[in-house]
Formats: sequence, C-alpha cells, structure tokens
Amino acid sequence: MSDRFDETFDDETFEELSPQEDSGIWLSIGDLMSGLLLFFALLFVTVTIQLKQYQDALDRLPVVVLNAIERDLSGEDIRVDPDTGDVSIGDRILFDENSAELKPEGKRFLREFIPVYSDVIFSNSEFEAQVVRVIVEGHTSSDGDDLDNLKLSLNRSLAVVNYLFSDELNFKNKDKFLQKVLTSGRGELDASLDTDNPGDRKVVFRFQLKRPNFQDFLSSQ
Repeated sequence: MSDRFDETFDDETFEELSPQEDSGIWLSIGDLMSGLLLFFALLFVTVTIQLKQYQDALDRLPVVVLNAIERDLSGEDIRVDPDTGDVSIGDRILFDENSAELKPEGKRFLREFIPVYSDVIFSNSEFEAQVVRVIVEGHTSSDGDDLDNLKLSLNRSLAVVNYLFSDELNFKNKDKFLQKVLTSGRGELDASLDTDNPGDRKVVFRFQLKRPNFQDFLSSQ
C-alpha cells in the first residue's frame, strides 16, 4: 500500500508554485474582488436612486392631486387622501342605489374629473414613469349580502372604466392613461363593520407606484 502511494503521488505533485505563478494567482483574485466591489457599489447607487425617485413621487403626487381637485372640482362627496393621493367619489354622484349603470350626472362628472386627474400624471415625466397603474376600485357598505356587494362593486368599477374607453370621453393622453387602468371590486372588505355607513359606498381612484426592481439592474449587466 505504501509503495503504491509513493508511486501515485510523486514529488512533482507537491511541487511548489514559482513566485511568478503565485503572484499571478493573487492578482487574479484581486481583480475578481475589485470587480465584485464595483458591481455592488453600482447596485447600491442604482437602488438608492430608485428608492429616492419612489419616495419623491410618494411624497409629491398626493399633494399635486389634492391641489388639482380643489382647484378644478368641488363637492362634499369627493375626497382626496393627502397621504396617498387616493380619490374617493361617493357612489350617489355616479350611480343610483343598487345600480351599476352610470347616471347622466355621473358621466358628466367623469368628463370633468378624468382630464384633471390624467393631467396630474402626465404633467411630469417622473410621475408618468412612477405611476404604473391607476386602479379603479368599487366599494360598498356592509349592508346586504357579501357576494351581492362584491358583484355590485366590481360592476360599478367596470362601468366607470368602460365609460373611460368610450368615445363620449376624450382627453389629452387618453391612450397612455388607459394603458395604466385596472379595475377592482372590493365589495364591503374595507367597510365599517356591522354599520351601514353611506361613506363606504364609493368608487376610488388609486395610484400604484413603481417599486425599485433589482432585477432590472441585474438583467442590464
């Protein structure tokens, strides 16, 4: 056994590397470490920039929406959340009770509201880039059957969005705005529990902002 070991692993196997070879290996490792450090530095900078853009839009957009609505529209059934920019429209503006058919007054309101709302998004290239979705949500109170409320809320959301796509409503940047629109029926999920609160019956326009995406950076490398 000992003889075989000596034959297989001769002195050449354990021959030390020359100084030049040893130096080359350490240089290669050093280059690799430098490349990794540079990569992570670029990743950190990219993520920091994306986070700042996201936070800037998150801070500024609600204020711009609030100012635009207060300047160009009015009504006690229209509310803007100053923290998120969500616009809540009381259902009596748009619909009759238990109906998902837009009233003439509701269509008239949308013809006034949508151009103002759309102009906020496309008034600023940063806003346009950061707002990836405009979600039109239907909401109901907790009164009535859960499933019926869910269907009603979704049908009302669809009625609003269908009207946005119709030829009756025209506004600047309509095509780009419609590419961002999604519908959602929330039913009574966000309603006051065990209370028939009229304020829960509403249609909400909500922004979905672009979140930092590390994959975008990685795929570009």
